[in-house]
Amino acid sequence: MAEISTKRIDADSHDADIDAMQQRPSKRARVDTDGQNLPSSIEQTEDIDDDWEEEEQGTFGPAQAMEPRAADLYLDTINRQVLDFDFEKVCSVSLSNINIYGCLVCGKYFQGRGRNSYAYAHSIHDDHHVFINLETTKVYVLPDGYHVSDPSLDDISFVLAPKFSPASINAIHSGQYLSKASYDLSHKPYLQGYVGLNNIKHNDHMNVIIHALLHVAPLRDSLLLSNFKGKESELLKRFAALAKKIWNPKLFKSQVSPHEFLQEVNRVSAGKFRLEQQGDPVEFLGWLLNHLHKDLGGTKKKNSSIIFRTFQGELRMETQQVLVRPESEGSDSKPRFDIDRDIKTAVSPFLFLAVDLPPPPLFQDAVEKNIIPQVNIHSVLAKYDGKSTQESLGNVRRFKCQRLPPYIILHFKRFMKNAFVEEKNPTIVNFPLRGLDFKDYIDAPPSHDSTLYDLIANITLESVAGTTRDKENTMWKVHVRAGGAGVDNEKWLMIQDLIVEETRKEMIFLGETVLQIWERRSDDDTFNGGKA
Repeated sequence: MAEISTKRIDADSHDADIDAMQQRPSKRARVDTDGQNLPSSIEQTEDIDDDWEEEEQGTFGPAQAMEPRAADLYLDTINRQVLDFDFEKVCSVSLSNINIYGCLVCGKYFQGRGRNSYAYAHSIHDDHHVFINLETTKVYVLPDGYHVSDPSLDDISFVLAPKFSPASINAIHSGQYLSKASYDLSHKPYLQGYVGLNNIKHNDHMNVIIHALLHVAPLRDSLLLSNFKGKESELLKRFAALAKKIWNPKLFKSQVSPHEFLQEVNRVSAGKFRLEQQGDPVEFLGWLLNHLHKDLGGTKKKNSSIIFRTFQGELRMETQQVLVRPESEGSDSKPRFDIDRDIKTAVSPFLFLAVDLPPPPLFQDAVEKNIIPQVNIHSVLAKYDGKSTQESLGNVRRFKCQRLPPYIILHFKRFMKNAFVEEKNPTIVNFPLRGLDFKDYIDAPPSHDSTLYDLIANITLESVAGTTRDKENTMWKVHVRAGGAGVDNEKWLMIQDLIVEETRKEMIFLGETVLQIWERRSDDDTFNGGKA
C-alpha cells in the first residue's frame, strides 16, 4: 500500500506541474489511473519508453518542441569533464547493453528511462536530471521524461557519435589539420587523427596496429563515412566508431580509449588477444584484416572488399625438390634449381610480405662487440626478385610478385623459435622514407601503375638488450606520417600509448622495425625529389 500511495502522490504532483507549465508534455499516459503497479521489468519499461516517444512526437510538433522550457535550466548541471564515451555501453547496475542512457552529470551508464528503470531511480536519488541515449544521441530530462533539443548539446552528441562528410574527408586529405590544431576541454592542443590510445594493461601491441591501419587512406575514409545500422558485425561497428573518435577534431580529451573495440576483439578471438596479456602485433594484424574482410562481405575473389582492394597482391612461388648432391661438389654449395627437372609453379594472394633478416654474427671481436649489425632493405627484399633461392623442408623455392597492391605491408621476421627459447634478431634495417622502388620484385610491371612506394607507418619494438625475446618487458611504438603534400609540409610523429611526439626523420630507421606499410605513389604526387 505504501508503494501505491507513493505512486498516486507522484501522479498528483505531476498534474500540478502540468498546470504550471503547459508547454511540457502530459505524463498521465505513464501512470495507471486505477493506481495499479506499473510494469516492473526493464523490457516492459523499454516498451513504455518507445510508446511514449511516439506519443510525444505525435502530440507536439517540431516548433513547439524547440520552445524553451523552465526545466531546461537543468542543462547547466551537465559536466563535460567527466563524460567518457569510450567504454562499453552497458548499464553500471544491471550490466545489460539494451536501451542504455548516459548521465550527463556524473557520466555513469544506466538502463531505460521509465519509472522502474535504473536511470529513473538515479535521477531521483542523486538529483541528476539530464541523460543521453547512447544509441540515438537524444537527450532527456528525468524523472519528467521529456526530450530536450538545444544547440548547446550538439558538441556532446558529436563526441558520442562523430559524423564525417566528403568535405571533411577532403580536408583530411589536403592536410588542413596540420595548420590548424584542435583543442580539448583543457585547452590542450592535439593533432586530429594523431591522439594517444590508452594502454589499459598490455594492449600496446594492438594500439600500434590500430594507428597504422587508420592512417591507410582508403580504409580510413571508408570507416569514417560508414553508417553501420544494420546486421553488420559488432567488431566492424566498433572499429568504425573507434576510427571516428581518433579522427574527431572536437574531442573533450586529447586521448581515446580503445576499450570498447578491444573487448569485442577479445570476445571474437575467444581470448586469443586480451588486454592483460602482451602479444604479437603481426598475428593481430593478420587476424584483424581477415575478420574485417569477412565482416565487410568479402569472399575469396579479388577486390571483394576494401581490405582486398587495398592490401591484397599476388605472389608466384616456384618449388623444386632438392637432390642429394655427391660429396665431390662439397657441402657448402647452396641448393639451386635444375632446369632439367620439373618446377612446380603456384600463384597465391598475399596480404603482407614476410622478409627474412640475415642472422647476426655468433662471435664478435672485442672492438666490435657493441656494434649492432645493419642491412639495406633492398638486400632483404631480394627474396622476391625471382632469382634468390631458399631451402625449406627438402624443397628449394624462389618468389616473385605478380601484382602489387596499392598498399604493401612488410613484415620483418625478428623472432625465431628453436627447441629451447624464442630468439630475437636485433639487426637494423636501413630504408628510405620515400621512393622505395619495387620494380625488381614484380614480373612485367603494368605501365599505368607506379612501382615507387612511400612509407606511411613504421612499427618498432623496444625491449631489453640481448637476443632472447622477453614479451612482458617489450614496448611497441609506431611512427606515422602526417600530411601528404610533399616532404616540405609533412611531419612524422611517434605514438607510444598516450605519448605523441614529433620525431626527426633520421631517427625513424634506428629502431627494430617489425612492420611497415608502404603507399603506392600516384602520378599526381608531387614532392621535392622524393628524398627524406
